[in-house]
Amino acid sequence: MTDRSPRLAPPVGQAPRYGTDPVRDAWLLHFMTENNLEHSIAPEKNASPEQLRFMVSLAPEEIYVPCSDAMFSHLISERADPLVVAEYDGRLARIGRLIDDYVSDPYTAVKIRTLCDLKYRQALVKPTLIPSRLAKRLCTIFLTQSGLDDPHRERKRLYNRRAFSFIQGETFRTMLYACPSELPGCRAIPELRFALDMLELKRLLLLGSMPGIWDGRSAVPGNDALERALAAFPADFSRLEEMLDPRRGQGGLKILYLPDAAGGILFDLLAVRALLRLGHRVIVAVKDGFYYDAPTIWDADTDPILDTALAGAHFLTDPRVTKNALLQVMRESPLTVISDGTRERLNLYRVSVTFSRAWKEADLVMARGPLNHRRLIETSHLFTRDVVSFHGDGAGGLRFDFKPRAPGARSFSEADITAKADEIIAGMRAAKAAGRSVMFYSAIIGSIPGQTRTAIELVTAFVANLRDKLPGTSIINPAEHFEEGMDADDLMFMWEKVQRSGLIDVWRFQTHFDIEKSFGLLGRAVPPVWAGKDATFSTGCTKEMRIALSMQSRQPELQIIGPDPEKFLRRREYGVGKFCDAGIDCR
Repeated sequence: MTDRSPRLAPPVGQAPRYGTDPVRDAWLLHFMTENNLEHSIAPEKNASPEQLRFMVSLAPEEIYVPCSDAMFSHLISERADPLVVAEYDGRLARIGRLIDDYVSDPYTAVKIRTLCDLKYRQALVKPTLIPSRLAKRLCTIFLTQSGLDDPHRERKRLYNRRAFSFIQGETFRTMLYACPSELPGCRAIPELRFALDMLELKRLLLLGSMPGIWDGRSAVPGNDALERALAAFPADFSRLEEMLDPRRGQGGLKILYLPDAAGGILFDLLAVRALLRLGHRVIVAVKDGFYYDAPTIWDADTDPILDTALAGAHFLTDPRVTKNALLQVMRESPLTVISDGTRERLNLYRVSVTFSRAWKEADLVMARGPLNHRRLIETSHLFTRDVVSFHGDGAGGLRFDFKPRAPGARSFSEADITAKADEIIAGMRAAKAAGRSVMFYSAIIGSIPGQTRTAIELVTAFVANLRDKLPGTSIINPAEHFEEGMDADDLMFMWEKVQRSGLIDVWRFQTHFDIEKSFGLLGRAVPPVWAGKDATFSTGCTKEMRIALSMQSRQPELQIIGPDPEKFLRRREYGVGKFCDAGIDCR
């Protein structure tokens, strides 16, 4: 077959996208489906485009590829690229070592090895499979056929014991807490205190990148090695220092921290404690199940050392936590532990809703390890949050990279959204003080794919008409308070604060008569897609009906006007980052 890679490859430094070449579009769809990453085909497994946009800044028609740019360029060659084959060989060999070490029954061992070899050979026929996806498939075969849930459990406990033993020793205390040879120049004690905090953080990041401390395969580094590494510390660290400095007067950061492996995680958790001491809040994201030496959400249950290192942390195990619940946990718990929802290398298509929301709510993502580095730094994709990646450079030093968030990525903090809600509530109070009643109008905004602009026109026209008819009523039109960049999570968080203020006298839900009237006000016929629609079609309105009923139980005088509340119960929760039902494709 003719090699078409020049036609398929995106320009250097650009992410792949649809709509520029029909052959490339077909190949990209083939690539996504072969890797089982296409949301429309497997929505129960893969993140929706909206959920991905919590984490990755994507232009129209751009697709996220969960591998480095270098790997993607090899995969599109449409032939058995030597680098790809070598990666496949490495994944097969790693599974082979697991079989040798943990499967004692010869019959079972041959069965697993043969099945993995068949999957490996299938991948070689048309090598478009990302090597980590092949590794996930082989690992799943091993776990399901061997009956083991975590063959590395004891190994990880051993690494943590060795790291803990080192941390308890005098050598560690000397390396971590020794005064610098020259005190940094400073004008005030807070400046000196912060400089020492950063020195401690640097040392912990370095020590966590020295596997000789816990894996037993190399010598334990001494203080001289640490000092040499500190002297050559990467310049990009200064950008992290600037963000972490509590004197900048913007309050503590929310940090999503991605550790790498057992042993090293103990140094990561000491670094996390240093971040907490500076006033920041941290979410540590680990794996959901076995992925070799990577720590999992369940490891603390069987490893007393890790359990002690995580003392006081809140374990959030709900994989689909809401924005409100996540923010509540973060307010109450400076240190939270979650699962990323996967048993593989960082793959934003497969991460849990909770992980996606943690990413979205974070100000900064800190990621350890070369594998995270490949997924976050060695890619042309830009992300919605500032990303810091760090790992050992192989020569006793530290590789440290800072990737700023995409220029167009905008985030609304809890304080931002609360301020908008408070502004609306203040207007409601002023209206009631002036003797006016307050009406809230709940209507379809984005629940019909491709009709958001029309929906806003309809509700705006209808509310304007209502205001003419009801001059003594202050009518809240949610469409008037939308701000570019706010997604459904942000809006529902804001409106719930408004709706639970106790200031609403009449809560009106859009009916199909309202929609027909609105089109009439606009001088247009009702299109088929709008025929028969009402607020029950909107999952946002469904959530609001539940809030309205709960408020009515506390305020019996609250009037609810619109479709029968029972008709709303057929709807599901609104999708992640969407304005429509989770069961409806909004693209």
